Amino acid sequence: MGYLTTETLPPELRTTAPFPTSRFLQNLKLLALCSAVLIAVSCGGGGGGGSTTPPRTTPSQVATPTISATAAQNGAQVVSLADSTSGASIYYTLDGSAPTTSSTRYFAPFLIDTSATVTAMGALSGDTNSSTATQMFSSSVPTDILVWSDEFSNSTGANAQPNPSLWTYDTGNSGFGNSELENYCAWGSSSSPCDPANPNAYVGTDGYLHIVARNPAASVYTSARLKSQGLFSFDYGRIEARIKLPEGQGLWPAFWLLGNNITASPWPACGEQDIMEHIDAPSPDWVEGSIHGTGLNGGIQYLGGGASFSASDWHVYGMIWSKGTVSYYVDTPSNVYATFMNSGLPAGEVWPFESNGGAFVILNLAVGGNWPGSPDGTTPFPSEMLVDYVRIYTN
Repeated sequence: MGYLTTETLPPELRTTAPFPTSRFLQNLKLLALCSAVLIAVSCGGGGGGGSTTPPRTTPSQVATPTISATAAQNGAQVVSLADSTSGASIYYTLDGSAPTTSSTRYFAPFLIDTSATVTAMGALSGDTNSSTATQMFSSSVPTDILVWSDEFSNSTGANAQPNPSLWTYDTGNSGFGNSELENYCAWGSSSSPCDPANPNAYVGTDGYLHIVARNPAASVYTSARLKSQGLFSFDYGRIEARIKLPEGQGLWPAFWLLGNNITASPWPACGEQDIMEHIDAPSPDWVEGSIHGTGLNGGIQYLGGGASFSASDWHVYGMIWSKGTVSYYVDTPSNVYATFMNSGLPAGEVWPFESNGGAFVILNLAVGGNWPGSPDGTTPFPSEMLVDYVRIYTN
């Protein structure tokens, strides 16, 4: 809307003559006309392009959330919540109790493998909280049963996109907090230096997920970082992936989790569980499992129990996540090499792994950074991290 000036008035009201006695009356007429124009504009008249919505004088009630589920495996289900009120947050419980804004906040579809009563409520500042929605799920999956997986199957006869209903991507070259050198590229990205003809992440006809680090030009590196954020998450259980790692200076493959609440509680408060990280190092070869939270940093290296270990061979890397405990293993759940516990944490260390509403999965291959350092003339390009499967079991 433009400013009102005397140039917008009728000719008979425009004047530059010395102030006469009648000027007083003319000013009154001008004031009345201006008031009328302002009223017309504020009410949507005067050709201003349509009416404006008057301010709300009473709060509206947020729409009641909807609860839906899709089958996972062996009786487990993936539960999704949604609310039609734009900008509303959803809070839920799993025991049938009435949720409040202090309950678990919903960020992504979540896996359930036990009987639960999901009760959800929508909330938006300035509005009345929604009515609650409730749905019962009757399932009780025994211990150590597969309840979810991505097997990276591909029968298309050509390299295929990783399942877009499970995986999205971090992209760009922001350094990701570690001064990394790579440009992360999504499937199909043509944003330079990404090349859709040579994707950095694809499911091959061999049935493996390929995450490829490339060096398309001097000091230019591309790779991929897949994540299930906003698409799939879980809370407790045993998760593992069978992976073949690349070896080379400056290469940094990882299989890890971040808390669903990262957008509301930024790292490290959201919690980070590193199931497997690897950088090139002197013999013996090794991988590391670690945890991170507010004031909380712990990591233990796996050296193969003193025996020969090569990360370039196929291995299973796993985590057992129970209430108050996170353990890491290699090849078999009986081979636990690191355990971290909530009990007895020193002052200032915060255990975030019960308060983040679950976690999402990340698979990536970084290049360079504070930990591994930069690649050099010995680093092979392209290098790839191969993933046979990601699986979640009850525990």
